[in-house]
Amino acid sequence: MRLRLRKTNSTLTLISTLQGFKVITKASAKYIRISPRKTRKVMDLIRGMSVVKAEALLGHLSKRPCLYIKRVLKSAVDSADKRFHIPASSLYISLIKADQGPLIKRFKAASMGRAGEFLHRTSHIIIELDKIKVPEKKIAAEAGKIEKKTTKKKLKDTVSSAQAGHKAESKRKVKTKEK
Repeated sequence: MRLRLRKTNSTLTLISTLQGFKVITKASAKYIRISPRKTRKVMDLIRGMSVVKAEALLGHLSKRPCLYIKRVLKSAVDSADKRFHIPASSLYISLIKADQGPLIKRFKAASMGRAGEFLHRTSHIIIELDKIKVPEKKIAAEAGKIEKKTTKKKLKDTVSSAQAGHKAESKRKVKTKEK
C-alpha cells in the first residue's frame, strides 16, 4: 500500500492507493520490550508463508521474538475467523513488519564518577493477513491452450496427410503423362 499526501484547498488529505489487493485482517502489538532488529530476523523466516506453516515454524524456533509474533499472528487469525469466517488454512501473511518504538534510557555507574547510558529498545509488530488466491483462471486458460494445441496438431496432421496425398497424386500424374 502506498500512501500519498495531496494538498487541496490548503489542507492536507491522505489518499491511500491499494495495489490490487484487499487485506483481510490486521493485528498489531505495540511497545514490545524487544529489539526490532532481533524481531526482523525471525520475521524474515515467515514472511509470505501460509498461516499454518508459520505457526508450525514459530512453535519450533527457540528465539524470544517467536513468542510475541505468535501472539499477534493468533490474534489476526482469530479476527479473520470471527469477522469473515475464514479458516487459518486459507490465509497467508501478506505483510509483517517490526517498527521501532520509543527508547527506554537507563544509566549504569561507570568509573571516575561517570554514568554509562544504555538503551532498551521497543518494537511495534504489525501483521496483515490475506486470503490465498487460487489461480482458477490460469488453470482454465491452460486447459484451453492444451485443447487448442491438440486441435492444431490434428489439423496439421490432416492437412499434411492431405498434402502428402495430393503430392503423391501429382507425381503419379506426371509419371503417367511421361509414358
